[in-house]
Order: sequence, then C-alpha cells, then structure tokens
Amino acid sequence: MAVPARRTSKAKKAKRRTHYKLTIAGLNPCPNCGEAKRSHHVCANCGFYDGNDVKTKEA
Repeated sequence: MAVPARRTSKAKKAKRRTHYKLTIAGLNPCPNCGEAKRSHHVCANCGFYDGNDVKTKEA
C-alpha cells in the first residue's frame, strides 16, 4: 500500500483545493422594486412574481 514519504504542505494542499469554493446563486433585479432576487422566485421585498402580486393573493 502506498504511503506518502513526506507531509503535504499547506501551500500544496491549498493549490490543490483552489476550485473548492462556493458559488453565488443567480441574482437578478426585481422588475417591480429593483431589489436583488433569485431567478424564478417570488421577490421577498415586494411579493411580486412574473408581474403578479402573489404575496397578497388569497388561496
């Protein structure tokens, strides 16, 4: 079984892990209020989605 001869340095480990990072969700401005919102989601600020006020609608 292979065993590493030397300890992996912090720099070597960091260089290997450069692509391990978080990605930001796609945020777009709300066409109604201009607040940043996630695509295809109801705006948390004004409650509009696709030009309709869906927060105040009754079920």
